[in-house]
Amino acid sequence: MLDPVPAERLERIRALLPAGWQLSSAASREPQDQASSLKGADCAIVSDVTVTAEMMATPGLRAIHKWGVGYDAIDCEAARAHGVRVMRTTGSNAIAVAETTLGMILALNRNLVRGHAAVAQGRWPKAELGASSMRLTGKTVGIVGLGFIGKALARLLAGFDCRILYTARAPKEPQIEADLGVTYAPLKELLAQADVVTLNCALTDETRGIINRETLALMKPGSLLVNAARGGIVVEKDLADALKSGHLRGAASDVFAREPVEDGNPLVGLETAINTPHLAAVSADTFEPTVNRMIDNLVAVLEGREPRPGDVVV
Repeated sequence: MLDPVPAERLERIRALLPAGWQLSSAASREPQDQASSLKGADCAIVSDVTVTAEMMATPGLRAIHKWGVGYDAIDCEAARAHGVRVMRTTGSNAIAVAETTLGMILALNRNLVRGHAAVAQGRWPKAELGASSMRLTGKTVGIVGLGFIGKALARLLAGFDCRILYTARAPKEPQIEADLGVTYAPLKELLAQADVVTLNCALTDETRGIINRETLALMKPGSLLVNAARGGIVVEKDLADALKSGHLRGAASDVFAREPVEDGNPLVGLETAINTPHLAAVSADTFEPTVNRMIDNLVAVLEGREPRPGDVVV
């Protein structure tokens, strides 16, 4: 494990490993500790830390498996150069992330976190928070990225009778749109029409920083933004400014440009912002099936077989 892992969690993973396998984890998130943990390893599992070209050059390393979906922090070009296979657990966390996204939308719309904080502080701002609360039912929701997570979110939103717009690299097939009850719109049109915008796309050169001062200005006054995708998609200072000015009524972020969040992050401490520690994809009831799937893929590589096709990155 390239991420530092608590002993109890490490033991849970060890219990699922094939006989004879050994597992250790990095002592810290420092690059030197991660590089040290790779020495003598045939393969590695990574959750949140960066996998550099230097790490890919580790003698004997044959495979890197992402615990989750987004592989933007893995140097895939270096992996190709060194013959290291890279895999991910495609779709394994889609429902967990979609449920978290929906929960954040509801928490923002109904001022639940602000209300909780107020009561904990001995205040009772029922009238103030109630006056700025909104229903989700009947609203327009814009989904940026209609992959496994975006589709799962669209299905959850169906129960709220929402109008659902989506944007993607290209429109989906008409039957998929009909099954999900979604309508394609270019990004600028989606931002201008949506009461809630959710980011559920991968971080790529195309999507890096697409939510910025200019695109935030296109959003409806009083709308909401939820980011459970990748921090780099949003220019955090621009989002903080949009919240401070009141242009956006609220924003929820489960991901950040730098993680763990550093002192001085402009989103931390804002009353209209909900911030969580990249936990949307993590749930106790997906732990064992996700670990088993990663092991199956790693065993396949070590035995000279192809891993699950949909999980292959390199």
